[in-house]
Amino acid sequence: MLKLPESWRPLLEAECNKPYFKALSAFVQSEYTEQTCYPPIDQIFNAFSSCSFESIRVVIIGQDPYHGEGQANGLCFSVNDHISHPPSLKNIFKEIEADMKLPYPKSGDLISWAQQGVFLLNSSLSVRLKEAGSHQKQGWEEFTDNVIKTLSQQKTDLVFLLWGSFAKNKNKLIDTSKHHILESGHPSPMSANRGYWFGNKHFSKTNALLTLNGKSAIKWG
Repeated sequence: MLKLPESWRPLLEAECNKPYFKALSAFVQSEYTEQTCYPPIDQIFNAFSSCSFESIRVVIIGQDPYHGEGQANGLCFSVNDHISHPPSLKNIFKEIEADMKLPYPKSGDLISWAQQGVFLLNSSLSVRLKEAGSHQKQGWEEFTDNVIKTLSQQKTDLVFLLWGSFAKNKNKLIDTSKHHILESGHPSPMSANRGYWFGNKHFSKTNALLTLNGKSAIKWG
């Protein structure tokens, strides 16, 4: 059975007891037994264990974990240390360079963001090796949509960063009277090279919104 980190269980216990989640749990257990899947099974809920509900200030929504060998670590857009940066992550770092005047990072591991209250949530939390989207429509989306709704209902003044059409479709789950939404194209090369990503200044804008609400800025570098 998939187990959430302790601090999240009271918030999502009812969800985890629903039939769909039990079926999802059985599916994931079977996949990890019979196939090579990512992230490692003990990192599936890394976004949750690295960022407590109480500490969340910013939410970034991704779609699927990286499906290359050794890349995914349970945080959206993040890769393990010493792994080459995928194209989308490169473009995220390039925008931070331009927006925040910070040097390009050596490590692609975004754990430092999570530890500051940036919730790095993929819509689907697992995937087969080299099979993008292979664990979609098994229940993950229902679960993570409920997580977004819970954040929207129980917190105030979060900054949601929605990149690309998939993430933008999640805005219907968010109460815009209580929270801030910044939208742009996806950082993938196809979108970024057509002018839909670079120059969005989402990192400085996020910090401005946080500061306006009496919260400390995120150290993006």
